[in-house]
Amino acid sequence: MKKDDKKQQYRVNEQIRVREVRIVGEGIESTVVPTHKAIQMAEQRGVDLVEISPNAEPPVCRLIDYSKFIYQQKKKQKEMKAKQSVVNVKEIRFGPQTDDHDYNFKLKHAIGFLSDGDKVKAYVFFKGRSILFKEQGEVLLLRFAADLEEYGKVESMPVLEGKRMTMFIAPKKSGGGAKKPIQEPQADVVEAPVKKAPQQRARKEYTGPKVEGEDFDD
Repeated sequence: MKKDDKKQQYRVNEQIRVREVRIVGEGIESTVVPTHKAIQMAEQRGVDLVEISPNAEPPVCRLIDYSKFIYQQKKKQKEMKAKQSVVNVKEIRFGPQTDDHDYNFKLKHAIGFLSDGDKVKAYVFFKGRSILFKEQGEVLLLRFAADLEEYGKVESMPVLEGKRMTMFIAPKKSGGGAKKPIQEPQADVVEAPVKKAPQQRARKEYTGPKVEGEDFDD
């Protein structure tokens, strides 16, 4: 059976068996008092005596409601964990003459990465003599950044290092932590005209005798 780590970590009230402690708390001047007196002070205030620094000399205790103290500790740990969260870096590679279809495909993935909180490392790789198109690669990366403006912000402008021109885009922090819906990138699509189904011609009603070879449709 798993024990409660928090209850094992902190000693409370009569569990504190040292002779004297230093007490701290809201509206309390830090002072050293006998442990039994500190417990009495906690009882008078309707709170607990919680040992927060057992290795200090003497140990430091806080006059606080134990449940409230545990809640505060959990909240602090959650905030620290959020600050230390690992940011993944997703790489997206282009050629200096990437066509629109490939560009839109990679743009869609970049939108997904940024919406998930990941950082995007976009770079143009110049192969052989394609280094002559470095200006074209820079224009491509700047276009990429502009198309992602709603989802991320540029951390560093395009920089050429060897055969790579690299740019970093960090995700934008959305209010309330809600993710923005991923929108499909708008490509130049020509829609074919919709063919209308031919209307059925109304048949004339003929009550007379049928004459072979004649058609009474309009």
